[in-house]
Amino acid sequence: MVQRMSRMLLKTLRDAPADAETASHKLLVRAGYVRRTSAGVWTWLPLGKRVLENVTRIVREEMDAIGGQEVLLPALLPREPYEVTGRAGEYGDLLFQLKDRKGADYVLGPTHEEIFTQVVKDQATSYKDLPVILYQIQTKYRDEARPRSGVLRGREFQMKDAYSFDTTDEGLAESYRLHREAYIKIFTRLGFDYRVVSAVSGAMGGSASEEFLAPAAAGEDTFVDCPKCDYAANTEAVTTVVPAADAAAHGPLELLDTPDTPTIETLAAHLGVPASATLKNLLVKVDGEITGVGVPGDREVDLGKLAEHLAPAEVELVTAEDFEGRPDLVRGYVGPQNRAFPYIADPRVAPGTAWITGANESGKHARDVVCGRDFEVDRYLDVVVVEPGDPCPECGAGLEIGRAIEIGHIFQLGRKYADAFQLDVLGQNGKPVRVTMGSYGIGVSRAVAALAEQTADEQGLCWPREVAPADVHVVAAGKAAQTELALEIADRLHAAGVRVLVDDRAGVSPGVKFTDAELIGVPTILVAGRRAGEGVVELKDRRTGEREELTVDKALARLTA
Repeated sequence: MVQRMSRMLLKTLRDAPADAETASHKLLVRAGYVRRTSAGVWTWLPLGKRVLENVTRIVREEMDAIGGQEVLLPALLPREPYEVTGRAGEYGDLLFQLKDRKGADYVLGPTHEEIFTQVVKDQATSYKDLPVILYQIQTKYRDEARPRSGVLRGREFQMKDAYSFDTTDEGLAESYRLHREAYIKIFTRLGFDYRVVSAVSGAMGGSASEEFLAPAAAGEDTFVDCPKCDYAANTEAVTTVVPAADAAAHGPLELLDTPDTPTIETLAAHLGVPASATLKNLLVKVDGEITGVGVPGDREVDLGKLAEHLAPAEVELVTAEDFEGRPDLVRGYVGPQNRAFPYIADPRVAPGTAWITGANESGKHARDVVCGRDFEVDRYLDVVVVEPGDPCPECGAGLEIGRAIEIGHIFQLGRKYADAFQLDVLGQNGKPVRVTMGSYGIGVSRAVAALAEQTADEQGLCWPREVAPADVHVVAAGKAAQTELALEIADRLHAAGVRVLVDDRAGVSPGVKFTDAELIGVPTILVAGRRAGEGVVELKDRRTGEREELTVDKALARLTA
């Protein structure tokens, strides 16, 4: 069916919403793809729904190609399975929670690992029933405190989540490989510029974890890219390679009088040393237990990175009240030596390195405090804020940093959820085998916004052909003869299998129609204009701006080839 704008529910806007900051938010609203229903909740209008369905179709085709079986789980779910895994508490206020008329507790599904596990536990009893890949494309709900950027971060969103179930770790690795290859095909077909980067599993659990990121200024994720090799990672997953140090090269620990130097800046200035020679000790609470985090004084602790590494534990900064009754904690002068709290350090605080750090006495620091001699580290984690030029862990070249939108994430979950629900099948030897799982997500509605961010220009949206709401946007400049020709061309294109949007609106000026065509962003624009009477139309490539006048027959031949 030809899409006629005279009959469509479509109203374009000249001005963007006042609260819109990102390009996708502004343009999807202005071009009539979506409308805000409430904070973080969006209505997909006809054009937007077509783009959303095109993304969904591509995802479905590639999931089916690797043997995925599509199901549809409910969005309204009992709370109890999330209590079993502890994720009800981990999600906290992000969960939409409600009670039915009998007082039973329910949630709106934020993600469905628990429910998929229960489905397979009910349906699979033998190793002969596995491996299996199940997926769904469904609405998810998270009560974001500050939904923003239009459909990029909403409270209700479309997601494809898939889960693999295998009886062996080798089987899980194969399922992971299949999904990784499918994701590469999906994001390539969608027209993304994307990176596959190492990631932290965090609260999801599991081992192998990779993100698919779409570089964009509006992105909330930060990633590193090596210009010399193929290393790429979310900044939360960047690893640090530190050369060995010799503790014997340093003298004995020396106590220093350093009054009024509670900060790295004041200490470095007082001693005339660079901040990098000092050891910064940040105190945090990990599930309520005070813990020290040590990093070089010229670096900052990435609290998000720390939280990801320690998930599902809750991480928060200490407050003034936490120092009360703790004479061993001297604000501004904390050191890792003779401590009474767990101590985490960045790998740069390596055994054999020497530091100037707090002496755990007011107004005093210590010099030549050597890691491994004067203090020990309980756990090493990469926790510093990554900076441009930091060495690549693979080749040593200086890393580059960029912003990106997460559009996909794949995990080898292992047996976390299978253990929680005792998901076993009968093995080949007649004994129970614990199933191992993988989890694979794609933000379907987010992908629409991410594509808009990457491909839009000053005139408006500029969709890749596979996801665009039409292949060709036919514009009738305004006169009756031009409209008649435009409709004829639209019908002939449609008959040849070309998806067509035709602007046949009466009483709308050519200038407005041309502006709307640029804003809507269909990849090819065909104009029946001033030479329509001669049987000549204009073809325009929306992406490059190239224009060409052709006869109707040649234009049709070009577009149906």
